[in-house]
Amino acid sequence: MTIFGAVFARGGSKGIPGKNLKKVAGKSLLEHSVSLGLGSAEIDQMICSTDSQEIAEEARRLGAEVPFLRPSRLADDKAPEWGAWQHLATYLIEQGASGSDILLSLPTTSPLRAREDVDEAIETFQRGSFDLVLAVTESSRNPWFNMVKRESSSTAVELAVSESTKRVDRRQDAPQLFDITTVVYVTTLGYVRQASRMLEGKVGSIIVPPERAIDIDTELDLEIAEYLALKRLGLDRG
Repeated sequence: MTIFGAVFARGGSKGIPGKNLKKVAGKSLLEHSVSLGLGSAEIDQMICSTDSQEIAEEARRLGAEVPFLRPSRLADDKAPEWGAWQHLATYLIEQGASGSDILLSLPTTSPLRAREDVDEAIETFQRGSFDLVLAVTESSRNPWFNMVKRESSSTAVELAVSESTKRVDRRQDAPQLFDITTVVYVTTLGYVRQASRMLEGKVGSIIVPPERAIDIDTELDLEIAEYLALKRLGLDRG
């Protein structure tokens, strides 16, 4: 069984222009993912799927393989990333890979992930009967306790989930909820090809702490990630 590591990094980003090449603690977001993948003893091949020549050149410089430039129809703002996954899975199978081979995605937006997160995700997938394993982190908000809905025509608010058989006065008494992160995803090439969406099958999870689960979507996220990364290295400026 082969484990294909993959980074899906399109060139366009409206929230943060050129996001995938932005740096955190001296390394681009792309480098954080590629380097971790290349350093893993579990991953046999590290591939970057991108529509950008600039990202492709940087990925190759870092040691990843870039077998093609992704079609533009799979790289615009409205294109779901699952289509890019299916495109890569189809390519690998056509090149001789098996549907049972593993596809492990390391999104660029989680530069603070740890190697242990990746290893745990692989182990959880291999010992379970899941179609896909992803990483989650405990949610800081809960619709049964501290999330409200507000009508556009009124300033009044009420709990997002107010219909409950049991009154919830403490967060600890509310159902435990988790946020899906972009730390790591593990699945098979066959599942990617046949499923119409990521969460269609049986999905397993690992839990990562919030300081490793930050998802880069805004400039503020970049600033927070920079602070946490430098703190981890003992280089925080206080």
